[in-house]
Amino acid sequence: MAFVEASRQGFFAPGEAVVRPEDGPARELFFIRRGAVTGKRGLSDLSGGAFQYEAGDLFPVSAVLAQRAPTTLYSATEDTFVLAVSADDMQALAERSAVFGDFLNRRILKFLDLSRSALQVAYSSQALAEQSLETPLAELCRSTPVTCLPETPLRDALMRMHELHIGSMLVVDAAQAPLGILTRYDILGRVTLAQLPLSTPMHKVMVQPVLSLTQKHTAQDAALLMSRHGIRHVPVTHEGRVVGIVSERDLFALQRLSLKQVSGSIRHASDLVTLQAVAHDIRRFARSLLGQGVHAKQLTALISHLNDVLTSRLVELTAERHGLDLQAFCWIALGSEGRGEQTIATDQDNALIVADAIDGPPTDKGRLLAFAREVNEGLDACGFPLCKGNIMASNPECCLTLTEWQQRFTQWIDQGSPKDLLNASIYFDFRTLAGNTRLTERLREAVTQRAMANPRFLRQLAINGLTQSAPLNWLGQIDTTTVDGRDTLDLKLQGTAIFVDVARLYALAQGVSATSTRERFEAVGPALGAPDREHQAWVGGFEFLQMLRLRAQLDGTMVGGNANRIAVSDLNDIDRRILKETLRVLRSLQQRVRLDYER
Repeated sequence: MAFVEASRQGFFAPGEAVVRPEDGPARELFFIRRGAVTGKRGLSDLSGGAFQYEAGDLFPVSAVLAQRAPTTLYSATEDTFVLAVSADDMQALAERSAVFGDFLNRRILKFLDLSRSALQVAYSSQALAEQSLETPLAELCRSTPVTCLPETPLRDALMRMHELHIGSMLVVDAAQAPLGILTRYDILGRVTLAQLPLSTPMHKVMVQPVLSLTQKHTAQDAALLMSRHGIRHVPVTHEGRVVGIVSERDLFALQRLSLKQVSGSIRHASDLVTLQAVAHDIRRFARSLLGQGVHAKQLTALISHLNDVLTSRLVELTAERHGLDLQAFCWIALGSEGRGEQTIATDQDNALIVADAIDGPPTDKGRLLAFAREVNEGLDACGFPLCKGNIMASNPECCLTLTEWQQRFTQWIDQGSPKDLLNASIYFDFRTLAGNTRLTERLREAVTQRAMANPRFLRQLAINGLTQSAPLNWLGQIDTTTVDGRDTLDLKLQGTAIFVDVARLYALAQGVSATSTRERFEAVGPALGAPDREHQAWVGGFEFLQMLRLRAQLDGTMVGGNANRIAVSDLNDIDRRILKETLRVLRSLQQRVRLDYER
């Protein structure tokens, strides 16, 4: 209300100038009520440097705050109605209202908060729906049940329960039909106090008859059965055969899926079938986190962490099966996984660093490739598709000794061919997932030092990264591509990938060893002399695009079969404005790169 009372109304016809640099220091702040205004900064309009403001936008904020002449010519592109507030009144309003003052200085961060709130509301209801007691028991029983025969000695059954960290042993007949059950809660009364010898057969100590349900029953049916009969475990059958068992703990987990539960399930997985089931939990967990309002930084980091744990466990299980020593090699993640920025729809990018012969007995490469092939196929079964470009550890080109990798990176840096620059966008973002971490550390040291010492390579990397520009047209509007009759944008190719390339470039130039885009920007921002608000905007813009990608992949709202392409018209008003603001930040960041490397 105070803003309206302090303002005057104004109207501008299409093409009419609203604010001009030659008019001197900006005296008024304009709020667009209806219409649109285009800003052109010096010669920037010749290279697509214009931008557009729409209803609800304020301009020229920076010029009014700094009491200087604007560097941009602002013109109406259609019939435009505005509210104009003088610089003095704006300053007084900012002093009276901390919220308004903060908004003027941190506009994009305020928008991001609004977007996250809307996203939280949307996903909280979906998360609750997915964690329903209406879930069929067939979906809860994901691992093979542990069973024994009636004649099994008590000692063997208890030993197996202890080794597998399970709370019950199901007794079945030869046809796998349930006969009885023994839980940890039964042992005190039926075994210890009864002073039975450990040689006692299970059919003499088991609880019978055992109450069971079928796969078609729901979690609610199981909860009611447990409550009515005071039991904690319910066997699940299919056509009379035991196919799983549901515990009281499973039902609690259904209501609240936690990071500890998911990661614990992964670490205790004993086979690929269990890992496949837990991979589904990672996606459920991601939806739950979105419903809790978790930021893109934490969400992608958590997803990557769980994917790391799953990959590490699969590597451990497979290495043990192949008789390989984990200290003889290092399994590394590349690309988005190497940066800890995986979204839901992501394929594999991985490699092996093998210890040199001088560091220990050489490992047969044929055995390593067979091992790597099994891991790659296992990850594919868990929902991480095989890399179409064959950038995987099972490829002999991606299974090299430390010395061979050092030579390969040296060649890429010193030659700088187009293919070498493409490799830089994938291989330079590497990180340890399993095995001998020292091998990765030594490779990182060598690569960082070599890149810093080669300004020619850095310039080539910069110019190559500028081939894809921020998708804004000459009017400053989002430059979309029509797919399936809809105006779309590839959030990865035209957004996050550009942020990632710039962060990598400056990290290599400054000798920063971090691999994540956020950590790189936070490290190089001060080194480049960028104000805090500027490099915070780089981070905020990148993470907003990551959030949009995650949302589209979880919702299944991608366009044209591309997991990263969205329909811009599907965005709400807040998200569309933040997207445009983010693309402006991206364009400004690319202009910095041009100034630093195109001279």
